[in-house]
Amino acid sequence: VVYEIKGQKMFDLLNDRAELTALEDQFGKLQLVGLTAHACQDLEQFLDASDVGRSARSTTATGANATSSRSHCAMLIRVFNGADLLGKLSLIDLAGSERGADNENTDKTTRKEGRDINQSLLALKEVIRALQHGHHAPFRQSKLTQVLEESLTGAQCRTTVIACVSGAERDVQH
Repeated sequence: VVYEIKGQKMFDLLNDRAELTALEDQFGKLQLVGLTAHACQDLEQFLDASDVGRSARSTTATGANATSSRSHCAMLIRVFNGADLLGKLSLIDLAGSERGADNENTDKTTRKEGRDINQSLLALKEVIRALQHGHHAPFRQSKLTQVLEESLTGAQCRTTVIACVSGAERDVQH
């Protein structure tokens, strides 16, 4: 399963970017209607599916990056032994925060995408702070936080954050 979250919309990256609908089931768990799962029998099939998903992801040139991702991307890997689910791994590639200065020479759509990215990252920050302090976490503020709810609050889940931080002098202040 590979999909992207772009603004408040989600797209299946392994099914011709078909738009997905996010609905909560009777247990309050988010379901992505229309999302396709692809069974991989070996590493080569997995890497092929990963490549297809990566190449379908939205990118645009900005002042900061010639191929800036314009969305958050999620890959869900489920491992089975026959019909028994052994475990799940969610890999989430967050789009980087956007500075207005990096997008000042871009079109209106790219600037809106930047605002959407920053808004979803702010919502994620608010959820993490609320969880740290034992407060109600506002997961419904964005599609990103809705998707991440199970990963951040699941009974047997572990969450690890890996950050790619630019050491370039022009990025130090940001």
